[in-house]
Amino acid sequence: MAADVDQTIPEDERKISPQKGNQSPATGSWICRGIWTLLLIGAVPLLAFGIKYYQDASSTNAMDSNLFLYFPPPLPALYKQHLSGKHMQGICGLWADLYPDRTEESIRTLGAEGLFLFSSLDTDHDLYLSPEEFKPIAEKLTGITPPVDFEEDVAHDPNGETLTLEAQMQPLLMDSMTKSKDGFLGVSHSSLSGLRSWKSPAVPASSFSASQFRAFLPPKNKDEVGDTWWVIPSELNIFTGYLPNNRYHPPSPKGKEVLIHSLLIACIRASNDFYYDIVFRIHAEFQLNDVPDFPFWFTPGKFIGNIVLSKDASHVRHFHLYVPNDRSLNVDMEWLYGASESSNMEVDIGYLPQLELQATGPSTPSIIMDEEGNIIDSQDGNSEPIQFIFEDIHWTSEISEEEATRRLEVSLYPFKKVSYLPFSEAFERAAAENKLVHSILLWGALDDQSGRTLRETVLESSPVMALLNQSFISSWSLVRELENMQADEQNPVLSEKAKLHLENYNFPVEMMVALPNGTIVHHINANFFLDQTAMKPEEEEATFSFSAAFEDPSTATYLSFLKEGLEKAKQYLAQ
Repeated sequence: MAADVDQTIPEDERKISPQKGNQSPATGSWICRGIWTLLLIGAVPLLAFGIKYYQDASSTNAMDSNLFLYFPPPLPALYKQHLSGKHMQGICGLWADLYPDRTEESIRTLGAEGLFLFSSLDTDHDLYLSPEEFKPIAEKLTGITPPVDFEEDVAHDPNGETLTLEAQMQPLLMDSMTKSKDGFLGVSHSSLSGLRSWKSPAVPASSFSASQFRAFLPPKNKDEVGDTWWVIPSELNIFTGYLPNNRYHPPSPKGKEVLIHSLLIACIRASNDFYYDIVFRIHAEFQLNDVPDFPFWFTPGKFIGNIVLSKDASHVRHFHLYVPNDRSLNVDMEWLYGASESSNMEVDIGYLPQLELQATGPSTPSIIMDEEGNIIDSQDGNSEPIQFIFEDIHWTSEISEEEATRRLEVSLYPFKKVSYLPFSEAFERAAAENKLVHSILLWGALDDQSGRTLRETVLESSPVMALLNQSFISSWSLVRELENMQADEQNPVLSEKAKLHLENYNFPVEMMVALPNGTIVHHINANFFLDQTAMKPEEEEATFSFSAAFEDPSTATYLSFLKEGLEKAKQYLAQ
C-alpha cells in the first residue's frame, strides 16, 4: 500500500522551456499536430463502433474470433509517455524488422507516437486489435467492466462436513513503527485509535461447510502439480484506477469472494487420485477506524496459506493461513488526517508478531449413515463428539513447498524470475561466481505491498532481467535488517558490508552495485531515478504499460545504471 518512492516532480522541473532550432520528435511540428487532429476526428466514428461492438460482445458472452477491429487508438494523451528521438527511432526500427512492408505506411498514418501506442496494444503483433486487446480502452471510456464469470454457487448440504477455524493474533508492536522514535510527534491519538484498540480477533472461532472451500479447487485447465492460477484476480489496474483511501468499507464481495474476500493466487503443491495440497497467497487489508475518525488502512505484506482438500470439496483435511513474521517489518499502514487524500496522508510500517487462521482439525460430518441411508450416529451440542480416524494421505505427484512458493511469487511478480538472495548469501555467491552484487536497500519489502514502483516497472523489464541474470547476483534488504546486522559484533565482516550499504543509503530506496567484498561502486536513489524518467507535465496523470518488445525510458535508464556499475567495478579491480 505505502508507496516506496516519492514520485512528486519539483515545481521548477514542471516548467516547459521554449524550444529553439530543430524540434524534438516528442514535440512535433505543427504539421504533425495537424495530422493528429485529423486522425482524432476521423477515428471518432470508428472508436464508437469499437465500443459498441465490445459492449455487444460482452453482453451476449459470445464472440466471433474471426471479427477484429483495426484502427489506431485515438487516445494519445491518455497513455503517451515522453519519448526522446532516440527511443522513437528504436521503435520505428523494431517495427521495420517486424513489418518491413508496412513501416512507411504506418508511420505516415500514425506518426511515431501513434505507432508506439498502437503497437503496445497490439499484443500479438498481427496489425489488428481484437476485442480483447481493445478491452482496456473500452473499459476506460465507458466505465463499464464486464462481470467476471464465476462458477455457480453450490447448494449447501446441511448434512455435509463442517470445519472449525480458530483465529489467533498478537497486536502490532507500536515501538516497531518509525514514528514511535519521536514519540508519535504530530500524530493525533484519534488517528491510531483503531490500531491501539485492536488487541484480539473480532471472532475467535467460526465454523464453515467443507463445500465452501470449493473456491480453492483449480480450474479444469490447471490441474497439474506446479500449476498456478488466480483464484480471485484483481479487477483494478492502471486503466481502471485504484481504490481511494478515503473510504471506510471495502467493495461488497461477490462470487468466490464471499468466502475469501481477497486477492488470491494459488499453486498445486501435491495431488493424488482423491486430494489436492494447495499453497496460496492472499493480499488483504483492514480498515480499523470508525466515524468520525478518518480511515486507517492496515495492510499486512502478505498472507501465506495451505489447504489439503478432496477433489470434490466434500472434505478438508488441513487449513492454515498466516502473516509471515520472519522479517523485521511486515505491515504497511496508511491513514488520513484530513479530508483531502492528496495532501493529508501519513504512512508508516511496523511489525506484527502473529495473525493467523488455523483449522482445529479435519472437517467432519454431523451425522453418519449406513448404506441404506439410515442415521446410525450423530453429534449435536448435547452429545459427545463423534471420534474419527483419518487415513494417511500418500501423494503420487508433488513438489516442495519452497518450489510451490517460488512459482506463486513468479506468477504474482515477474521480476522474481531473477533470484534475489539474502544479503549475506548474495555476497558469498558473488565471490564464488566472480560477479557483482545488485543490491536494493529499502524501507519496506520489495516483494509485498511496499515495493510496487520498482518491481512493476524496470525490475520486470526483460532487458533488465537478462542483464541481472548474466552479470549480477541480486539481493534486497530492509534498512532495519542492515541496521541490526551492522550492530552485530559477532560477525565483523558482514557488519562492515552492512555499514557500507547504510552509508550510501538515502530514503526511501537506494539501488546499488557492489563488489563481492562489499565496496559500493555505484548507486542511485529511486527518487532521482524517477526524476530522470519523469513524464512531461501534461502527461503526469497518464500511465502507460509498455509491451515487452520496446525499451521505455525507465528501462534504458536502469540499464545504463547497471552498465555504468560494471565499468566502475573494472576501475576498482584494476587498482
